[in-house]
Amino acid sequence: MSVQIESVTKIYGNQRALDNVSFTVNSGEIVGILGPNGAGKSTIMKIITGFLYPDSGTVRVNGLLTGENSLEIRRQIGYLPENNPLYTDLYVGEYLSYAAGLYHLKAAQSRIKEIIGLTGLEAEKHKKIGSLSKGYRQRLGLAQALIHDPSVLILDEPTSGLDPSQLVEIRHLIRNISFNKTVMISTHIMQEVEALCDRIIIISRGKILATDSPANIKKMSATGSQTILVEFEEAVAVDKLLEINGVNRVEAGPGRTFILRGDHENLRALIFRFAITNGYTILTLNKQETSLENVFLEIIK
Repeated sequence: MSVQIESVTKIYGNQRALDNVSFTVNSGEIVGILGPNGAGKSTIMKIITGFLYPDSGTVRVNGLLTGENSLEIRRQIGYLPENNPLYTDLYVGEYLSYAAGLYHLKAAQSRIKEIIGLTGLEAEKHKKIGSLSKGYRQRLGLAQALIHDPSVLILDEPTSGLDPSQLVEIRHLIRNISFNKTVMISTHIMQEVEALCDRIIIISRGKILATDSPANIKKMSATGSQTILVEFEEAVAVDKLLEINGVNRVEAGPGRTFILRGDHENLRALIFRFAITNGYTILTLNKQETSLENVFLEIIK
């Protein structure tokens, strides 16, 4: 079970929404499509689901070409669009019965009961959709995407607008259902990528700029800069810290805490020697991990 994109190009007028894009997503893998607004993320997902067709290139879902097997592919895909369109006047159970009917499911009521339990909708199943919180509406959107047990799950901004507790719940839910499925998530939320994704595809202006695990993507920083958090027992002047070999930027934090940035590979050792030479006592000395957000911005720029 997989999604294979090969040399796909999509043009709107004078704009290349996708420009010779190729990648594969395998079963059991959660892959995040990451990029700024207008990068081409939603276009990729609409092409995979059959809502759009590429101008050139091929898309295969579980070995089937989208242009030739559109209906069969849609049976194998679960899709949660960004705006999660729901019929707010229906009850939760009614809506899921409707979704099950679209797929002509046998033993539909049994499957609805199962999916309500899987997505944590048991306490809300007798409520109208219009009365549900944003978190429960997202759960319901996932429920309809999963009702027919698809092998490929495509989620466009699945956690947009959720509060922190709802974020954790939806992440946990996606992780639980991804074990034997091909999962693609479009997002611009870095925390989401690090919490959920096995691999990231960074896209900008229709081109893929990088693809790797979140940990490896963070190693792609072109600056090679290190960030060190240091706290002294004594008062230390910022100008004095800038004298340390390899330090090119100093930010004062609360109390006697400083953030030092530099490109020397042994920056912590140099700071420690500086303290000994000048009679300062170090209370904290930690290397801060490069953020995915900073590396992302470097890559797309």
